[in-house]
Amino acid sequence: MKRLTAVTGISTFVLIIVGGVVRVSDSGLGCGPAGSGFHGWPFCNGDVVPGVDLNSIVEYTHRVLAIAVGFMILSLFVLAWRRHRRLLPVTGALLALVIAQGGLGGATVEENLEEVYVAAHLGLAMLLLGLLLYLWREVSGARSESGGPRGLAIAASVAVLCTVVAGGYMAGTQNYGRADYQLGDGAHHACGKEFPSCNGEFMPFGESRLVDIHLTHRAFMYLASILVIALVIVALRRRVAVRYAWALAFLLASQVLVGALNVWLDEYELLILLHLALGTLLWAASLAMTLQLAPVRARRAEPVAA
Repeated sequence: MKRLTAVTGISTFVLIIVGGVVRVSDSGLGCGPAGSGFHGWPFCNGDVVPGVDLNSIVEYTHRVLAIAVGFMILSLFVLAWRRHRRLLPVTGALLALVIAQGGLGGATVEENLEEVYVAAHLGLAMLLLGLLLYLWREVSGARSESGGPRGLAIAASVAVLCTVVAGGYMAGTQNYGRADYQLGDGAHHACGKEFPSCNGEFMPFGESRLVDIHLTHRAFMYLASILVIALVIVALRRRVAVRYAWALAFLLASQVLVGALNVWLDEYELLILLHLALGTLLWAASLAMTLQLAPVRARRAEPVAA
């Protein structure tokens, strides 16, 4: 079960990155336009297997990988039911979450990739990855460390998750793949090429809806950065979860730099994928540190299935 959990977690991370590829390649509607019903999802332009259109292939690849992750999680649930009854709550939650994620993916296509659905889809993916990380720690028997700043770690993890979701909402306003996408038709360009300033000011909320969306992402990023830096400093001073602390410091510095480059540069599709990957890893690392600092629980004997 430990190996299957690890493979499922890695596959979920890859699935998130492939979802980013779908977004930046303008392939979100590659299997059918909004309002196409079952013709566009779960089918692809009415077919079980897509044609030779590149956008259809990219979108279909994302769906196939999502189905594979779904079956992996179903296998984890079955294994828990047969051999590890104490893991039924978390594997059951994983199964419910992946089913909801599939339905939300279909709704995202049906509703023309509206930003609310895009952000919710990304948020559920992060929760799915987080639950898999928790499951992996349970099946691997990892030991917790006492004396760490658990409250600060929880706050940092929540702030990082909110930053990722706000970034997903901002991405949902951007029409990737269109010839005019660099003309400012999305929140990504609402501040021009300015960072950390925005249109000549620091945080000019109220200028427009797109500016507010962009600045909301930045506000969560600033909050998450402060909390993560504080967490790293406290952890290093107390000498608890030191490896996690250094990983968080590296990921945060890399993420802020890549985020700034996304604003400063014109050609940024690959940087968007790197930004998504680093944000996902930052969320996973902050949650892993939170779990590392969680109080140790006594393990109860598991009932043996008949």
